[in-house]
Amino acid sequence: MLRTFIFYLFFFPATFISCFIALFLSLFSQDKTHSFVRLWGRSCLFFAGLKTQIQGVENIPCGCPAIYVSNHQSNFDIPIIYAGLPIQFRWMAKQELFRVPFFGLAMKRSGIIAIDRSNRRTTMHSIIVAAQRIKEGTSVIIFPEGTRTPDGQLQKFKKGALLIATKAQVPVVPIAIHGSFQIQPKDRWMVKGGPLQIEILPPISTEGLKSSDLDTLTHKVHNQIAQSLQGAPKNA
Repeated sequence: MLRTFIFYLFFFPATFISCFIALFLSLFSQDKTHSFVRLWGRSCLFFAGLKTQIQGVENIPCGCPAIYVSNHQSNFDIPIIYAGLPIQFRWMAKQELFRVPFFGLAMKRSGIIAIDRSNRRTTMHSIIVAAQRIKEGTSVIIFPEGTRTPDGQLQKFKKGALLIATKAQVPVVPIAIHGSFQIQPKDRWMVKGGPLQIEILPPISTEGLKSSDLDTLTHKVHNQIAQSLQGAPKNA
């Protein structure tokens, strides 16, 4: 209970203040904004009394952008990835978050890409924007399950979630987050202690892939993450 109280006592005012700072930094550079938000992620984990280990850094493609595909277990996944993934990246996030006053503006100015799943035309536009962003040198992270898992198990990936990979023709890097469901399951407000780990899995080439290869690619990425989650996290 004390852990939960300390975390929320910090989280809400720190996130509000961080939005102001992020908006200011975005006037100069989205990369600077990202570097600052990484500090926010580390602070969230610190005040929750949590530590994250990272495995597989050697699997990060060197000298080129990539699409990072992660499972989604908890609200803590976002600060975990910010704190643990040592690269510049941008998110693809659902359109609804951009409607939150002030917070949505900070997201937009930080380079986060909105995706409206209720409208096929705007969804395709978001994918094209993200693919162009990647081609220009910025990596993108997606949660292809679309929402947090309700039971801790890896859910089916949304159809078309990896379409961006065939458009951008850059490597897909699967990420397995271990332990965040135990820290805070969906629809729970209590924060528990426990081990956390990000496991970066070997990249998958998309060179030459077309939209017709989407099902095969999706199945391959899903299987890599599922197999990692079924095994015990590796020791650092």
